[in-house]
Amino acid sequence: MDYLFLFLGLALLLVGANYLVDASVAIAQRAKISNFIIGLTIVGIGTSAPELFVSIQSALTGHGDIAMGNVLGSNIANVFLILGVTAIILPFEINREQTRRDIPIGIIVALLVFLLANDALIPGIDENNLSRVDGAMLLVFFIVYMAVVILKKGEKPKEALAEADEEATSSLTGKNVWLLWGIAAVSLAALLWGGNMFLDAAKSLAKTWGMSEAVISITIVAVGTSLPELITAIIAAVKKNPQLALGNVIGSNVFNLLMILGVASCIDPFQLESINIVDYAMAILAAVLTWIVVFTFGKRKFDRIEGFIFLAIYIAYTVYLLMR
Repeated sequence: MDYLFLFLGLALLLVGANYLVDASVAIAQRAKISNFIIGLTIVGIGTSAPELFVSIQSALTGHGDIAMGNVLGSNIANVFLILGVTAIILPFEINREQTRRDIPIGIIVALLVFLLANDALIPGIDENNLSRVDGAMLLVFFIVYMAVVILKKGEKPKEALAEADEEATSSLTGKNVWLLWGIAAVSLAALLWGGNMFLDAAKSLAKTWGMSEAVISITIVAVGTSLPELITAIIAAVKKNPQLALGNVIGSNVFNLLMILGVASCIDPFQLESINIVDYAMAILAAVLTWIVVFTFGKRKFDRIEGFIFLAIYIAYTVYLLMR
């Protein structure tokens, strides 16, 4: 039954997130909010809703390793699995803005989370935890990051609006406003229920398989909650627009580390027990290698050979986790 509840919970998370985004976009459009703002906020937050709800519920129930493992695992999967698969399907260019701003910010944020979460590195402290002060700091960085993104996109309004128009689409546009609010409420309930079901099944399977909560969260939980990004990246590659995958992955990774961990730890600080240095190192390595590929093989291009290397790294790390 745990396998059934795991897949059913994941299905509720993915379907709930999809309809919550659609309903929210349609409501925002009726309120005359610009597609530019909708694309940067509602759509961006909606694609990370599964990670957000799972991490918050993990923190509230005292399972900090799952909250952190879900975020780290999602970021690792986003880079090594999703970008790797995307580049294998169709190599893509990396623009200067991503090289100069977005990718370096991803590296800085990964290092920041490592420092905040590893209190035991300080002499006299025996436990690792993410406190409310840590969470507030992460949220401040997130607000600053969003402000920088909005200001930079505002320098090229035509390109920004074109991108936002593509992102801020909804299958529910034009529907009755009360129906939209009803769909949003049901979708939110599906996210809450699905998150609880998915989390309970993952914890039960961890015990059955003799795995730590950290390992189960970095593998099954993280890949499951990253499915929206994986599907989006594959579709973008098939439609010969794979460079969108890189922007989505970088944005999602920064959002996961700053917004999700920030909100979760502000709601309920959590202790970290079985997340180790290797897990943080892999998240940092993922951010660093994303920058290194800019200068290797075809410059400013994510080549197919780099895609195979990324995928091989992800497989090797997964094998290490299972052996651990």
